[in-house]
Amino acid sequence: MGFFDRNREELEALGIDPARLPDGQYHTDRFPVLHVGDVPSIAPATCSLKLFGEIDNHATLTLADIQALPNVDVKTDIHCVTKWSKFDTVWRGVRFRDVVELAQPHTAVQHVIQHAVYGYTTNLPLADYLHDNVLLTWQFDGEPLEAIHGGPLRVLVPHLYFWKSAKWIEGLEFSSSDKPGFWERNGYHNYGDPWKAQRYTND
Repeated sequence: MGFFDRNREELEALGIDPARLPDGQYHTDRFPVLHVGDVPSIAPATCSLKLFGEIDNHATLTLADIQALPNVDVKTDIHCVTKWSKFDTVWRGVRFRDVVELAQPHTAVQHVIQHAVYGYTTNLPLADYLHDNVLLTWQFDGEPLEAIHGGPLRVLVPHLYFWKSAKWIEGLEFSSSDKPGFWERNGYHNYGDPWKAQRYTND
């Protein structure tokens, strides 16, 4: 029996439905750390988020501005393209759609590109950001989000592979055209659905 089959059997023994794991994923209680570049040191007081592109309300929001929006807690499973999944993670933040409402995108907007430190970007259709559990988040498991996990502010898009949830977010670009980001230009799938194993360009 291989590792992935044993992992699913272990979940069953714990009373956890292994169907929560997409094909090709394994469950872990750890929170592995993966990113491009060094971990930046960003003080919460200097953290900001620029809203730009095809919108009516161009703005730069401080972390305090974002935290002043209605807060929600989300409990969700997350899945990394490197094949680990972590269950029942708990995050606090604001629903991404509340920030979209602030930005007032033009009717032609179909995509939002996340801009993060070091010039990192990742792209998604606007519709994916409107789910109830898609957040701008600053808290994990009841504690301020650690820098290694994207603190003080990151995106959470739990229904897709985790590279689509940019750490150290700095800007949101609203666009009528798609603009593949760092990993998408380097061989990863343009969308990244773990339930379809969309890891690489031709998956």
